[in-house]
Amino acid sequence: MRVKDTLNLGKTKFKMRGNLPVNELKREQVWEENKLYEQRQKLNEGKPTFILHDGPPYANGNIHMGHAMNKVSKDIIVRYKSMAGYRSPYVPGWDTHGLPIEQQLKKAGYDRKKMTTTEFRKLCRDYALKQVEMQKADFKRLGVAGEWDNPYLTLKPEFEAQEIRTFGKMAEQGLIYKGKHPVFWSWSSESAMAEAEVEYHDVTSPSAFFAEQVVDGKGVLDTDTYLVVWTTTPWTIPASEGVTIDADFDYSVVQPEGETRKFVIATELVDNVTEKFGWENVKVLKTVKGADMDRVLTQHPFYPERKLVVMLGDFVTLDAGTGLVHTAPGFGEDDFRVGQQYGLDILVPVNDQGYMTDEAGKDFAGVFYDEANKIALDKLKAANLLLDYMPYKHSYPFDWRTKKPVIFRATPQWFASVDKIRDKILKAIDDVKFTPSWGQKRLYNMIRDRGDWVISRQRVWGVPLPIFYGEDGEAIMTKETIGHVADLFEKYGSDVWFDREAKDLLPEGFTSEHSPNGKFTKETDIMDVWFDSGSSHQGVLAERDYLTYPADLYLEGSDQYRGWFNSSLITSVAVSGKSPYKQVVSQGFTLDGQGHKMSKSLGNTIVPSEVIKKMGAEIVRLWVASVDSSSDVRVSMENFVKISDSYKKLRNTLRYLLANTTDYDPKTDKVAYQNLESADKYMLIKYNKLVQTLRDDYEKYDFLNIYKRVMNFVITDLSAFYLDFAKDVVYIDPEKSQSRRSMQTVFYEILVGLTKLLTPILPHTTEEIWEYLKEPEEFVQLAEMPEVQHFADEETIFTNWEKFKGIRSNVLKTLEEARDAKMIGKSMEAQVNLYVDKDTNQLLNDLNTNVRLLLIISKLEVEDLDQAPADADQFKGMAVKVSPAQGSVCARCRMTKTDVGSDTAYPELCARCAKIVRENYPETVEEGLEA
Repeated sequence: MRVKDTLNLGKTKFKMRGNLPVNELKREQVWEENKLYEQRQKLNEGKPTFILHDGPPYANGNIHMGHAMNKVSKDIIVRYKSMAGYRSPYVPGWDTHGLPIEQQLKKAGYDRKKMTTTEFRKLCRDYALKQVEMQKADFKRLGVAGEWDNPYLTLKPEFEAQEIRTFGKMAEQGLIYKGKHPVFWSWSSESAMAEAEVEYHDVTSPSAFFAEQVVDGKGVLDTDTYLVVWTTTPWTIPASEGVTIDADFDYSVVQPEGETRKFVIATELVDNVTEKFGWENVKVLKTVKGADMDRVLTQHPFYPERKLVVMLGDFVTLDAGTGLVHTAPGFGEDDFRVGQQYGLDILVPVNDQGYMTDEAGKDFAGVFYDEANKIALDKLKAANLLLDYMPYKHSYPFDWRTKKPVIFRATPQWFASVDKIRDKILKAIDDVKFTPSWGQKRLYNMIRDRGDWVISRQRVWGVPLPIFYGEDGEAIMTKETIGHVADLFEKYGSDVWFDREAKDLLPEGFTSEHSPNGKFTKETDIMDVWFDSGSSHQGVLAERDYLTYPADLYLEGSDQYRGWFNSSLITSVAVSGKSPYKQVVSQGFTLDGQGHKMSKSLGNTIVPSEVIKKMGAEIVRLWVASVDSSSDVRVSMENFVKISDSYKKLRNTLRYLLANTTDYDPKTDKVAYQNLESADKYMLIKYNKLVQTLRDDYEKYDFLNIYKRVMNFVITDLSAFYLDFAKDVVYIDPEKSQSRRSMQTVFYEILVGLTKLLTPILPHTTEEIWEYLKEPEEFVQLAEMPEVQHFADEETIFTNWEKFKGIRSNVLKTLEEARDAKMIGKSMEAQVNLYVDKDTNQLLNDLNTNVRLLLIISKLEVEDLDQAPADADQFKGMAVKVSPAQGSVCARCRMTKTDVGSDTAYPELCARCAKIVRENYPETVEEGLEA
C-alpha cells in the first residue's frame, strides 16, 4: 500500500445514485416479483391485528394530489404497523357506481334512452373497471403496498349482496320507508341527492316583499289588512300554501301616510322595513302576539280560489325580511314540516327537469323555474301587491357533479330513518377517538341536526332497491324477499334485477295478500352511492375473515364527516349497534399555492404524475410527511423543489454513514456499549431518544413531527455535529482501531435504525440502502421497527453532552468571527485557548473525550477563567480566544502541527499520522523514505 492510499481511508466508493423516476420503477417491479406484500402478511400471522379500512375513491379520472396525500398517509400507517408488531393487511377499494360515470358515457355520445338498461349498465361497468385499473397503476406508482390483486369494488357481486343484506336488516327494524318529502333535487341530473352530494356557493336571488290580503282575521285582524310576506324564491309562489310566523314575536299593524291598506310586520323590523319601502309617517295602529294570529287566512296573490293559512313555526328569524315567511311545503324542509303540522297538501308544480307544470297555472306552465321568478314578480306588480324587491346574496346548494344549482322539491322517495336511531348513533360517537379532536363535535352535530336520509336515486347505474310492489301498490320488502335478492346478486350480480321479471326475482312459490293474482312489479330506483360505500363495513370488514369489524381506523378528507364517515356510522349502528371505526383521522383539502381550489378549468392543478415524472414518488411521499394535513394544504411545484432539497440532505447523510461502514461487519466488529468512546455513547443515547419520539409520533399519525425530528437529527445532530468531527476518526485513525470501530458501531446502528424508521415514508430509498447493509432480512420491509434501548448512566451522559454542545457553540461563534477577520481560514488552522470556570472544567473532564477533536481545531489549551485576557470573547462560565495555530499542515489529517516531518520516513505527516501509517502499513516505510 502506498502512503497516499492511507489518506482518507473511509472514503469507500460505491454506486448509490438517485435517478428516482427510473430506479423506483425497477424497485417496484422487484417488490411485485418477490410478492413482498404477501411475504409481510405471512410474517405477521398470529400478531395483534390493526385494520385501516380504505374509504373508496370514486373510479373516474386520474388521481389528484388529494388522492396522493390520502393514499400515501394510509400507506405510511400500514407500513409502520406492519413493522411494529401488528398484522395489518390493507385492502384498497373503489366506489364504482353513480351519476358521474353515466355522465361520462353521455359525453362520449351514448344515449341511455336508446338502449336497454342492461346494455347501458355494461358500458358503465366497463368504464368503471378501466378507471379502477388506471387509478390502481397511479397508486402503485406512489409505492403504496396492498392487496391490489383483490381490492374491493362496490360493483362486485359479493359486495352488492352484503349491501342488500344491510338494507334488509334496516328494513326489518322499520328504518326504511317511502315518503313525499322535500329533498335536494338536481334537475341537471334528474335525480334526488343526498346532503353529502351537494356543495354550497354564494348566489344572488331576487328578494321580494309582497302583500297578502287577510280574508279571515279570526277576530284579530281586519280584512283591509295585508300581511307583508318575504321570499327569496318568487318562483315558488304558485306553490304557496301559507305564511309562517313565530308565536313569541310581537307583530305591529301599521299604516303609512297615503295608504288605505294596513300592513302587518314584525314589530322589531318595522323601522327597517318602512325605511326600505320608503314609507313616511307610518302609524302603528296596534300590536298583536304572533300566537294570536294562528290560522288567520289570507288570499293567494295569484289564485282567487286558494286561501293561505297563517302558521306558527320555529324557523322564522328577525335578521332579515319581515318576520312573516312565504311557505310552500313542496319546496322546503321547514315549510314541509310546518305544513304537515297544519295538514296542508304538498303542491309541487315543477317537473324532474326543473320546468313548471300545468299545476302552476297557464302563466307559468312550461317555464324553467329560474325564469319563473320574473313572471311571479310581474304578476305581483300588476296586482299592486309587490311592495319591494332587491338582490339578496346568500349561500345556496349546488349539485357537486354538474355544478348546477339544485332545488328543494318534494317527491316520493325512499328514506332511511335517522330519527329512530339518532340517540344510538350519537352514543356510538362517544366511543370513537377523533384526530383532530374537533372532529367528534363536528360529526355529532351533523348527526344531531340531519334529517332522514333519502336513499333512492332515479338512475340506472347502481345497486337496485330490492323492493317489490303488489297489485294494490303496497311495497313488499320482507326478510325472505330481500334475502333471496341478496343471494341472487351474490351469484349473478345486480344486473339480474334488470334482466329478469319481478316474479323471477322472488322466492319460488312466494305469495302475498297484496297480490291475489300473483302479479308483482319491482322498484326502478337505485340506491344512493353513499349507501354503497357506507355499507363497506359489511361488504369488506365483516365479509373478509382476515379483517376485523369494527376497523381500527378510518382516514379520509374532512368532507367525509358529511359523507363516508356519516353514512358508514348510520348503517353500522343500524345493523350492529356500534360504530364501524374505533378512530377517525381527517385531513384537509389540497389547494393551489394561493389557497384556491384546484380546478382543470382554472389551470391551477398539479397532478402526482407530473411530480413523479420529474422528481420521483419519494418526493411526493416525503412531501406528504412534511405538511400539516389536519388542515388545508397548499401545493405548488416550489413545495416539491424544497422537499427535493430536504430529500437530498437526508439521502447524502445516509449515504455518508453507509460509505463509512462498508468495511464494518456488525458480527465481528461491533463494540459493546460500555467500551464505546464517550461521544459515541452520547450519540447512541441521542439516537435512541429519537427512536422513542418517532415511534410515539407514528402511533399518533403525526407525520409532520416525524419529518421535523428526522431532518433536525440529520442536519443538526449528525451533519453539523457528530459527522463533522467524525472525519478525523473514520478517515484518519487505523482501519481496525478501537476509536474507529467504536464510531462505526454507532454509525451502523443509526443507519440501520433510520433505514427502518424511514421505510414507511421512503420505501424506495430505504430498500436501496438495505442492499448494502449486512442484515439478515432480504428486504427492509420484512424487518421490524427498532426497539428503544436504555443504557447505564444515560441521563447523566446525555445531560453533560448537551451542556458541552453549548460550549462548542460558543467556540464556533468565536472561530467564525476569526474567519471573518481573515485571521484563519478553516477551523483546522486555529488554536483555541479556552478559559473556563470550575464547573465547566469539571464538565470537560467528565466527558472523557478529546475536546480538541470535537472542536475540529489544531491545538486546544484549557485554562482557568480568571486567566482570560481582556480581548477574549466572554460567555457564561467561559471565555474563548482564537489565534492561528503554529506549524505546518499535515498532508494526511490536514491539521496544523509543529511536529510535521518529525518522522523522517514521512516528511509530510504529523507525528500522529506517521505513527499510524508506520504501525499499520509498514510496507509504506520504504516508499516514505524514497519520497
